[in-house]
Amino acid sequence: MVIDDTPVAIVRSGGQLYAIEDVCSHEDMALSEGEVESGTIECWRHGSRFDLKSGRAIGPSAIEPVPTFPVKINGRDVWVAIHQSA
Repeated sequence: MVIDDTPVAIVRSGGQLYAIEDVCSHEDMALSEGEVESGTIECWRHGSRFDLKSGRAIGPSAIEPVPTFPVKINGRDVWVAIHQSA
């Protein structure tokens, strides 16, 4: 999904919902197409993994983190806070 021009992947792992920018920091690939496992998401192209909570890159090929966003459940709705820089 795209929120305020930012591609966002909403991911469930370990019973928690996470929102992470849906673009690998190594190469412009959608992270939402990758595998989710143990609180991480894998880029399908080169196998880079990212921590869903912090966005930290785990292992090669990516070294830069990916932005993450706060998630709030409001009834049946999922709210994601996208903060834009001034």
